[in-house]
Amino acid sequence: MLISYPRVTSRLLVLTCLGVLLLPAIGCSEKEDTTSTPDPSMGTEASVEDMGAATPSDPPPADMPSDPPRADPPADTSAATKAMAPLQLEKDALKFGFIKLTDCAPIVIAKEKGFFEAEGLQVEVIAQPNWKQLLDNVITGELDGAHMLSGQPIAATIGFGTKAHIVTAYTLDLNGNGITVSNAVWEKMVSNDPALDSPTPRHPITADSLKPVVQEKLDAGEKLKMGMVFPTSTHNYEIRYWLASAGIHPGMYTSEDIKGFTEAQVELSVTPPPQMPSTLESGNISGYCVGEPWNQKAVTMGIGVPVTTNYDIWKNNPEKVFGVTKEWADANPNTHIAVVKALIRAGKWLDETDASGTLINRVEACRLLSQPNYVGADFDIIKNSMTGYFYFQKSDKREMPDFNVFFKYYGSYPWYSDGIWFLTQMRRWGQITEPKSAEWYAETAKKVYKPAIYLEAAKRLLAEGHIAEADVPWESDGYRPPTKDFIDGLEYDAHKPIEYLNSHTIGNKD
Repeated sequence: MLISYPRVTSRLLVLTCLGVLLLPAIGCSEKEDTTSTPDPSMGTEASVEDMGAATPSDPPPADMPSDPPRADPPADTSAATKAMAPLQLEKDALKFGFIKLTDCAPIVIAKEKGFFEAEGLQVEVIAQPNWKQLLDNVITGELDGAHMLSGQPIAATIGFGTKAHIVTAYTLDLNGNGITVSNAVWEKMVSNDPALDSPTPRHPITADSLKPVVQEKLDAGEKLKMGMVFPTSTHNYEIRYWLASAGIHPGMYTSEDIKGFTEAQVELSVTPPPQMPSTLESGNISGYCVGEPWNQKAVTMGIGVPVTTNYDIWKNNPEKVFGVTKEWADANPNTHIAVVKALIRAGKWLDETDASGTLINRVEACRLLSQPNYVGADFDIIKNSMTGYFYFQKSDKREMPDFNVFFKYYGSYPWYSDGIWFLTQMRRWGQITEPKSAEWYAETAKKVYKPAIYLEAAKRLLAEGHIAEADVPWESDGYRPPTKDFIDGLEYDAHKPIEYLNSHTIGNKD
């Protein structure tokens, strides 16, 4: 149930007095399902090998959609602040996992800047070898929670791959990915589209100029091979979206084909993020979709050209989430709120700007992330995108202040509409093998996304003076407004998932 706070002062005292009784209700009572038998309609469960092992443009237009409506500003909350009882933590020593990507930043910053400690939490942050192992370690309890692909909690909950009920109350970031092609492929794309023959070609670059390259391979009895990080990753759905928008079929998943090669004109395979540049350089793949700093690494090495970012594929799209098992959330409701409080503060710190709009904390964040126990990439490479710039080529440095978004635009709020989009893509490409109703999409998103926990954390931070009332969409129903901010211009309305699914030319239709 979504908590609403139209008048923070008038309701805060009442809610606070009931806090001790209400907090356990934020979790759910049913036990986590960690069985390995998937719903038949979701496809066959994949092994570690089959699911893969993934380890470690232009400035935004002036017509950026306005944020969703929010409540009237509250009156003074000082009395409520004094009345709020501190959280009684069920567990204070925690282990969180992450993959070596810059979007793990909120977890790293929450630790390094003392936001976890301020909540009474002693947190160990541990790099994981790949996304599959990370998820398994959360399910088994070796990790309390983790930096996860947005699609992972949803896929696990519905039974695609490893079956387990995973929930998220916090979105770690928006945007942050790119698609890079090899120099050889780029040269052919330029040959097919002379407008690209420029030190600073116009963006976004569609896959239209790639289509003849794909056809040339098919005529020779081969297929162009590209990499993505995991079958249920945003990267997989983004590169599929980019290819399909140009009429290139990226392949279908079936109950017999969990690699997604059926009908594929381009074969997409799993490659660990830190290994993307070396795999491209070796010629084993001709391009990839990955998060930073691994697109910028290709530019620095001189082995590839980023042709687009996911900001241009879907502006301000959700990228990673912080995930825990439902069982853990039920057993540790106060601890969960404390963790989300610390992450909110970290996200706000990462997006803090001065009066001119300059991100004032990102350089410090990059130095922390460059440490070998975190991302471990060169500071200068991490700094490119994290400080609001992106290199498409060495001759093509562009301002992209929203390449990484950690807090603004209500970015850290766990939107039901985000979860529904991922479900539509799972159905579109056959990971969900049978048609589902619109109600099913909504109900499934609500099983995974937990805005009530986020709002409870935000309420406390507001009372403590760490955030402003305008920072949180208190009145939202959990759905962002419909948007056409996609590379193909199609409208996505999360209240109409079937209509959205059917609007695409390539892929399943219901």
